[in-house]
Amino acid sequence: MLLSLVVHTYSLRYWFPATFMLGTAPAYVLSWGVWRLLSTVLPARLYHKLDDRLYCIYQSMVLFFFENYTGVEIVIYGDIPKNKENVMYLSNHQCTADWIIADMLAIRQGALGHVRYVLKDGLKWLPLYGWYFSQHGGIFVKRSAKFNEKAMRRKVISQTRCGAPMYLVIFPEGTRYNPELPNVIAASQTFAEREGLSVLKHTLTPRVKASHLAVDIMKDSLDAVYDVTVAYEGTLDDSGHRKPAPSMAEFLCKECPRIHLHFDRVDIKGIPLEPGLFRRWMHNRFEIKDRMLTDFYESEDPDKKCRFPGEGRISPLNLSKSLPSAMILGGLTLPMLLTENGRKLYVRTWVYGTLLGWLWVNISP
Repeated sequence: MLLSLVVHTYSLRYWFPATFMLGTAPAYVLSWGVWRLLSTVLPARLYHKLDDRLYCIYQSMVLFFFENYTGVEIVIYGDIPKNKENVMYLSNHQCTADWIIADMLAIRQGALGHVRYVLKDGLKWLPLYGWYFSQHGGIFVKRSAKFNEKAMRRKVISQTRCGAPMYLVIFPEGTRYNPELPNVIAASQTFAEREGLSVLKHTLTPRVKASHLAVDIMKDSLDAVYDVTVAYEGTLDDSGHRKPAPSMAEFLCKECPRIHLHFDRVDIKGIPLEPGLFRRWMHNRFEIKDRMLTDFYESEDPDKKCRFPGEGRISPLNLSKSLPSAMILGGLTLPMLLTENGRKLYVRTWVYGTLLGWLWVNISP
């Protein structure tokens, strides 16, 4: 009986925030849909301005759970610009919670609404979310030989022409680094050897097509590239070997005590655009990441173990930046669930929104 109660209580640590975040999606999508209809006769710039504001509200609610609720400590190395910029965000990729890290940095710059992701193609099938991410400027791409350059070029150009602010998040490795998948790591290292590149140990060999295309198209509107290296504390086992980074469920169950973020701003003028030089530049950036992560996980020097170079500053997220959004979305959702007509509207939004979204992602150019 006691064990059952403990297990049930533990599961609630995940199910409560997950249910809240998923449960508020229909109310959010309906609010966005109303604005989308009203804005059809307005300039695209004005539509994007309020769309970014609505997106900021939803993602702030997400951060309420992933930061304030979990109590995770964010340790930042490097100086994050205080002002908003048009940037491309590059990071190593370890788990399903990585996209939250970009939000954590963006909200500290007041740029959360500007975040747009380059996502793997399969995520477009997520009910409601996949469709809306695309509406918000997200770009779905396939890997390697299936990469559709024309489709990505078209999407990036449309976002750039309409003047939408950009915080474009890309994970160049293309898939997650997982120590429990040695075949994936070995294949990545074999590819590096074949291409005459240095072999990386704690990241995968970065792919460059999407990143190079984005920089090339947006070179006149981008201010910088944010090169971010992420390490999740608590991912070493008793023998000192690296374990997989926490999943979103484990993260929400408060199994990650601290996240270390190394931030480096690279001015866009310092990035070569010629494909071969860009590829070398990108690999050099990942060599730097790999050295830092090797020290983080393997160094025998206690001053280097489980930390990045330089001064690390704990950066708490003020409740005033996240709790109001959770209250707003909860306030919009609750009335829908208290009446029979509201519940019907809620269910219809999930069903029809999902079907229309799936149809849209299949027929849109």
